[in-house]
Amino acid sequence: MRMIPLIALLLAILLRPATGSCSQAPAGSPNPVRESRLRAVTFNLRFASDKSPNSWAARRPVIKSCWNWMDADIVGTQEGLFRQIKDMEADLPGYNWIGLGRDGGSRGEFMAIFFKKRRFEVMEFDHFWLSDTPSLIASTNWGNTNRRMATWARFKDRRDGREFICLNTHLDHAIQGAREKGARLIRDRVLAMKPELPVLVLGDFNAEPDRESTYHILTHDGLFRDAWTHARTRRNEALSTFHDFRGAVPGSFRIDWILTRGAWSWDHAETVVFQKGGQFPSDHHPVLADLRW
Repeated sequence: MRMIPLIALLLAILLRPATGSCSQAPAGSPNPVRESRLRAVTFNLRFASDKSPNSWAARRPVIKSCWNWMDADIVGTQEGLFRQIKDMEADLPGYNWIGLGRDGGSRGEFMAIFFKKRRFEVMEFDHFWLSDTPSLIASTNWGNTNRRMATWARFKDRRDGREFICLNTHLDHAIQGAREKGARLIRDRVLAMKPELPVLVLGDFNAEPDRESTYHILTHDGLFRDAWTHARTRRNEALSTFHDFRGAVPGSFRIDWILTRGAWSWDHAETVVFQKGGQFPSDHHPVLADLRW
């Protein structure tokens, strides 16, 4: 009778699952690479105004509802003033942001990048101005009267340690030459960044893709790819992204872009038409892309 416990112990040892090196995949088998999914949005907020209609007070709760509906991982915003950014910080507790006013400090419009703070960690960030002196705050010398700039950051995904770069910008609305020079500067700056890292470029480019060379400068040789044109599915593709608070405006005025560099796949792109009680969040529709890398 005393032999039964000993026999049971020996059987348990012999039948125990293998661990350590014996559990590895057979030699020569491919190592599976797990894809990361990311929802990116570019969103011109329209600067804060106290004038009706479409005052900031009226639009603020609609932006919050729209934002929560989109549930984006990272959002590049344009035109937001500091008080708008702070209001959104209070309304969106799941997000952090980085940015700088285009006139320096808290002054002027921001190219702020919002990101889910539980998912991403900022590893580094910086700003530059779209001019011949990009390090000089509020510099402009291409004939444009509005100061134009870009904000960028290198993010680390807390879930798997992967990193990518996101750059957010707003090109000039009035002068094509300034837009084209801004596109070349952005291209040069991205080329100087770590080539192994995927890059997102979000922004209001104030240019239709087929109407001038701004788009061509960024995409002609495949350095950047347009998430909209490469997406497997698209929604609201017959609408302009700028609508001047008129809603679903048919047309090709697609001036808000999401561009990618590196090993991205593009599942879905959408011009987000959102309103509550007839109030639109902005004079631009947000543009959304579901990506994988």
